[in-house]
Amino acid sequence: MDYTIVAVVIFAVALLVFGGAFLIRPRRPQAPAEPGERPEGAAPSATAEPAEDEEAAAAADATAGASPAEAPPAAPEVETPPPSAGRLVRLRARLARSQNVFGQGLLSLLSADKLDDDSWEEIEDTLITADVGTTSAAQIVESLRTKVKVLGTRSPEEVRGLLRTELLAQLNPDLDRTVRTEGHSGTPSVLMVVGVNGTGKTTTSGKLARVLVGDGRSVVLGAADTFRAAAADQLETWGARVGAPVVRKDEGADPASVAYDAVSRGVADGADAVIIDTAGRLHTKVGLMDELGKVKRVIEKKSQVDEVLLVLDATTGQNGLRQARVFSEVVNVTGIVLTKLDGTAKGGIIIQVQRELGVPVKLVGLGEGPDDLAPFDPEAFVDAILDAA
Repeated sequence: MDYTIVAVVIFAVALLVFGGAFLIRPRRPQAPAEPGERPEGAAPSATAEPAEDEEAAAAADATAGASPAEAPPAAPEVETPPPSAGRLVRLRARLARSQNVFGQGLLSLLSADKLDDDSWEEIEDTLITADVGTTSAAQIVESLRTKVKVLGTRSPEEVRGLLRTELLAQLNPDLDRTVRTEGHSGTPSVLMVVGVNGTGKTTTSGKLARVLVGDGRSVVLGAADTFRAAAADQLETWGARVGAPVVRKDEGADPASVAYDAVSRGVADGADAVIIDTAGRLHTKVGLMDELGKVKRVIEKKSQVDEVLLVLDATTGQNGLRQARVFSEVVNVTGIVLTKLDGTAKGGIIIQVQRELGVPVKLVGLGEGPDDLAPFDPEAFVDAILDAA
């Protein structure tokens, strides 16, 4: 036998056996590809996006369910306050309630069947209790006593008419109560608001801005009360409501500097009026009062001061009169603002302040509402007192 042929046959058979086993070997399963990873050997997909796009998409997906960022707070809506004309008439009922004791007491005493010396003394005491002042009370009683004697009979209508005439005469309705806001020579009218602590100067400044805006005036507010940051914040709130810009500086800054900058802003803006809110100060403190005089002098380097409005609390009575005297000596007060008149039966302070200082009451506060500051009208005031009785 040819061993060569046998060897070749055996080699061929072995080759077939091992080769077939290799060819039919089961294929090892391939691990799934990671997201974004192309399997080895696979052709790139025609629709595959760059990695940057995938990151952007992932970021978009991550924020899709997130709550949107809070929008910045909206600016307060600018209000249009009512005009000053007729304000006191609209607030007449509130004034009548507060002065009910005053008016009712006087009318009931004057309507008594018999008016002897004791009766007239009681009438005078009622007037003094209402802060009319001793001199004015004596004058009113003397005039009434003469007229009652002449008339003889006293019907309720006659008594009311007599008392109305006397009270009006003491209030001096002919005084000029105009708040000067016309400006002059291209510069705004400047109004300083002064007074002791707690009388409501900052609130009065804000309400006065509303009165002027309601009358069609443009206003700039100066936060010259630099001792209290809260005062400037409060003034900004008032200004924002009527669209009046506020000039302020850091707490502790020079009040005169703030006032000067406010007037400068008013000139630059072409405003009709600049209202300067000053810090409260004790009328007995000479240094503080001198500082108030400095504020006025510095303002006058830029523009004249048209109004110095002294804010008095109507409930303080005689103390309010003492305050008025000192302030008038330092800054030449041109008008009085009486606050809290709705909460007291002592409206006679109006008569006494005007008599002692020769300065008219120009504005009265009759509540805590934003539009409860009204130009003072003597006739409406007296009628409110007597209608309440």
